[in-house]
Amino acid sequence: MALSNWAAYLNRSTKLLRDSSIKILRMEGADGPSRAPLTLFRLNSKQDIEQFATGCDADIGGTSTVHLELDESTERNKGSGATATGRFWGEMRLDVRPELQGRIRGGYTGFRSKPRPTLFGEMVDDVSNHQFLALRLRLGGDPRLRNSYFVNLQTDGPITTDLWQHRLYFQRNDGDWEDVFIPFENFILTNTGELVQHQITMMRERIRTVGISLLGGNSGVPGSYDLGIDSIRVVNEEDVSRPSSIEKDPSRGI
Repeated sequence: MALSNWAAYLNRSTKLLRDSSIKILRMEGADGPSRAPLTLFRLNSKQDIEQFATGCDADIGGTSTVHLELDESTERNKGSGATATGRFWGEMRLDVRPELQGRIRGGYTGFRSKPRPTLFGEMVDDVSNHQFLALRLRLGGDPRLRNSYFVNLQTDGPITTDLWQHRLYFQRNDGDWEDVFIPFENFILTNTGELVQHQITMMRERIRTVGISLLGGNSGVPGSYDLGIDSIRVVNEEDVSRPSSIEKDPSRGI
């Protein structure tokens, strides 16, 4: 066998072993594909919150603030079905430090799940048997920011700055909990915040991270933000509690 062919064989074998080992660790594949709802993340304990990392424009010279904490408020958790949930909150500010004005852009905060290394490689989620990403959320804070939230998915692809993105559309205006359903086929591929010209099919077999960002800089709206997060799941049409009103936004490719 030629040296180049042997190297390719080893790479394929290593990837197959890694994927098979991770499925064994997660006890997947024994009964074939399942359409049952699958919970990717819950945010109901301190251990759950520790699975996520936060960031904002202050990391590079902006002035926004970001917090992701366990919220045990009885009032805010009323209707969530849980005694504690995640709370993503802070101040969205458009200003940057004086010495950086004109050089950087402020107005963003976010959080995402941390990579999950194992002895056999990084753990990923296979959502190829599900049609929708489902998030149980509570919208608070400045109502002017309600259309500035986005969901971000990162796949295990070769370009680490690629993100699949979709705007979060909320139905409620009363600060109560709701389920938001987003068809996977409606996510749009972006890179460093810009729409990728040549769109491809999402590699749904290998979802690496899931996150939510607030992009106040895009709309030029500052203010206090407050988002409750109970769970992030994947479901199918039969599990959607109401028809999804999510539509693509041609102005952003979403």
